[in-house]
Amino acid sequence: MTGTDVLHRNNVTVTGAADGPPVVLAHGFGCDQNMWRSVVPALAQRYRVVLFDYVGSGKADPGAWDEERYSSLEGYARDVVEVCRALDLRQAVLVGHSVSSMVGVLALREAPERIGALVMVAPSPRYIDDDGYTGGFTAADIDELLSSLESNYLGWSSAMAPAIMGNPDRPELGQELTDSFCATDPDMARVFARATFLADNRDDLGEVKVPTLVLECTQDIIAPREVGAFVHSAIPSSRLVTLDAVGHCPHLSAPEATAEAILEFLERL
Repeated sequence: MTGTDVLHRNNVTVTGAADGPPVVLAHGFGCDQNMWRSVVPALAQRYRVVLFDYVGSGKADPGAWDEERYSSLEGYARDVVEVCRALDLRQAVLVGHSVSSMVGVLALREAPERIGALVMVAPSPRYIDDDGYTGGFTAADIDELLSSLESNYLGWSSAMAPAIMGNPDRPELGQELTDSFCATDPDMARVFARATFLADNRDDLGEVKVPTLVLECTQDIIAPREVGAFVHSAIPSSRLVTLDAVGHCPHLSAPEATAEAILEFLERL
């Protein structure tokens, strides 16, 4: 596959300072690159900002979908690496929301020459509780979540998206996430959901040697603060920042604070 093919496949958009250091924004489950729109202007003043959609999300080419490839997070990491190679990015900063934080870890392992730093927005290396580890969900919780998603994806989206977003006093945020979830092909979403919620990337965190920013929110039902503390402790080169924000999508609910934290980190590199 040529570089041009990859850029089309993943609906790649490049904006900002043409000669600036590259910053790649990777969206989470059920989302697309549009979710970054409120933080892009601040980053674009000094950085070359790269946005894309994973295959199976947004306006990526649905014809490129392959269930076997995208049944594990490694498949999404390949999307990231191939986008970086298509643009010949080197030492890019990968900003990943939610599951894309762990996708970034895997992409870094596959192509360390392409990624020089990580920003993890509301990350979780494992959603299921384990001995000595709080992920926020029991195994039964995740089984129920996946069963509900697979039996009635639109109903699941309408119920879960507002809870994931938080901020019930701003219902337009929950509606936007609901609309984004509902716009995703249910069969592709099912595969991405299983890859996301059944993953366990805790052991991979110790391999991260690049500068890393971990951004958590004060309240987040998907990635509680115990998870942020775990990620920070597992990555020696990381810095943990708690945003004054509620919910799992601070780039939508608190874009100014999110952009400010990212910019402060970038300026330290």
